[in-house]
Amino acid sequence: MTGGHEHGNNPTQLTEERPISVTELAWLEGGPKDFPNELRLRVTGKNDDRIKVQHRGGYEHFERTDERRALIEGEAVVFRWTTRTLIAE
Repeated sequence: MTGGHEHGNNPTQLTEERPISVTELAWLEGGPKDFPNELRLRVTGKNDDRIKVQHRGGYEHFERTDERRALIEGEAVVFRWTTRTLIAE
């Protein structure tokens, strides 16, 4: 150690390393009326701009917004529904 400080004695030094989170909560807003609420809260990457969820023989597509939503589980970034596509057979 430099400066004569032992580990943990320097108030500006971190005593434990914390992993930097690369994920965040996402709330999926909009979509079909029968889109289940239990599918709306997800964990996504902080750099993800789109989320695709399989539902009723197709995919529901959601895109990131600048909005945030306060939930019991924590703050979530809002992804808004944009379109639906069918699963290719």
